[in-house]
Amino acid sequence: MPKKPLILITDDEDSIRNILRDILEFEKYDVIDTSNGKDALAIVKKEPVDLMILDIKMKGMDGIEVLEKIKESQPDLPVIMISGHGTIQIAVEATKKGAFDFIEKPPDLNRMLVTVRNALNSRELIRENKQIRTELHGAKQIIGESPVMVKIKSTISKIAPSDSRVLITGENGTGKELVARSIHNQSRRSSKKFIDVNCAAIPSELLESELFGHEKGAFTGAVGKRIGKFEQADGGTLFLDEIGDMSADAQAKVLRALQENQITRVGGSEVIDVDVRVISATNKDLAQEIDEGSFREDLFHRLSVIPIHLPPLRERKEDIEPLAQSFLSALREKDIVFAGKTFSDDAIEALKNQKWSGNIRELQNVIERLALLSPDDTITAKDIDSLVTNRRSDKKVLDDLIEENDSFPDYKDEAERLFLIRKLEKYDWNISATAEAIDIQRSHIYNKMKKYDIER
Repeated sequence: MPKKPLILITDDEDSIRNILRDILEFEKYDVIDTSNGKDALAIVKKEPVDLMILDIKMKGMDGIEVLEKIKESQPDLPVIMISGHGTIQIAVEATKKGAFDFIEKPPDLNRMLVTVRNALNSRELIRENKQIRTELHGAKQIIGESPVMVKIKSTISKIAPSDSRVLITGENGTGKELVARSIHNQSRRSSKKFIDVNCAAIPSELLESELFGHEKGAFTGAVGKRIGKFEQADGGTLFLDEIGDMSADAQAKVLRALQENQITRVGGSEVIDVDVRVISATNKDLAQEIDEGSFREDLFHRLSVIPIHLPPLRERKEDIEPLAQSFLSALREKDIVFAGKTFSDDAIEALKNQKWSGNIRELQNVIERLALLSPDDTITAKDIDSLVTNRRSDKKVLDDLIEENDSFPDYKDEAERLFLIRKLEKYDWNISATAEAIDIQRSHIYNKMKKYDIER
């Protein structure tokens, strides 16, 4: 038998509570009632409440204050506000703070029942939506019990319910997007969209259109209207990855959007209101970028209300084992590798001794390689030595290169091809990060990849 929805009634008038309890229990709902906000908050913490009916005017803590606290801890819990002093202003305020609906006293019981059913249906849709999003986007937990990661997870829990902007810094592969998604998933916006934009992957001349959209005919090739990422993320979260690669023009427009909560599409004149929480990330030192004049200081201060720095994996080696075990477990669950595949103790130690310049992303790729190519059910330090550490010595690679190429141009081309492949692998095929690391333009990398027929 399916569980009956549990409804909490909070009102300091006994008669109202009794009427609502009778009608709701007649409709086969489970009901709890209380006369004050303090007790209501305590009940919500302990009981699996599905819906709350809350009076606005009460002694002690009023309904609006209770609503605010509920939305901080349980943003998806629908709350129907009731009041005998109803005004449009009160109704608007309650709705802005997250109330599902507002009903005047004495409540019309038919309307109340319809609203209750709609609110419970809405909650169920939100639950299903979250489940689908988890399945589609592979929502993952942040793994790591090192002191620094425990502190970061605690920070995420504290800041997630707010709308404060967050700037996540750290090397490539440290999990910046995972942190951003975790903040979104724990926020009151979790039922809305999480839109991510890699600012480094979009040419500067197209980034403005990508972020703010454009009208038909705004520029050559604009054959129709386009809705930008800010509008797509309305009500949800916009994740601006590699923010340090944003052009000066785009920086100015993003700053204006953050200041005014409004945007204008490229080629348009309509001012569009947007309600977006912005989380940004970068692997660059933005303080240095500001000193060099390539990043706006005012934008930096707008973005970094809450700074979170993710340390490289080599600085938190105690997290390597749980991460490696998690990656291996995921491969087992997908039947990619034998269910009994495990690590030996010396394998874990060998993993901890690696440099991990590509951080968690590199570790994940290495675990997949070890799981697929190690010959036995137990992955050992010997496997790591042969498949990860010393696949071919640098001298052997150089000797083979010289031996296999008779002409200098051929040798030079092959050396360039191998160098580029090695660097692309190191930075998980992130063109922008690779270009920055080897000090050439992104367009040159694309040209070299085409020349040498390099594909991921």
